[in-house]
Amino acid sequence: ANVKLVVPFFGVTNMEASLRFYMDGLGFKMKRSWIPDQADGQDEYKLDGRIRWCWLELGEAAIMLQEFLPERQPKELLGAGVNLCFQCDDALALCREFKARGIQMRRSPFVGNGLWVVPVTDPDGYRMEFSSPTDAPEDTELKE
Repeated sequence: ANVKLVVPFFGVTNMEASLRFYMDGLGFKMKRSWIPDQADGQDEYKLDGRIRWCWLELGEAAIMLQEFLPERQPKELLGAGVNLCFQCDDALALCREFKARGIQMRRSPFVGNGLWVVPVTDPDGYRMEFSSPTDAPEDTELKE
């Protein structure tokens, strides 16, 4: 097949907060980034040396983030209706890592559709679930 990968592209309101969440909290690594400069001809961006776009990876998964220009901040709630489902070998191990890094879960990990589901929400409301197969009964909640 010609198509190789889909990479969600999120508009974010505060790049620094998003990078803390994704990199410091979830463990993503930055693989590419863009910092506007005079040569880009991007007059609408303040040339303050800040990252405005990036490509982040965690294992074989990737996402892109780009900060909205202040005058183009959306009025609607970001992330509404968006839920990324990351398929993992051990979602509960990731849950423990996330918690150790200060990530708050929107609810305790639970079993749904034969998967342990670890739900998190980023600073802009984009929802993510890290899942791995299990034989535990449906609707089991993790108690730690």
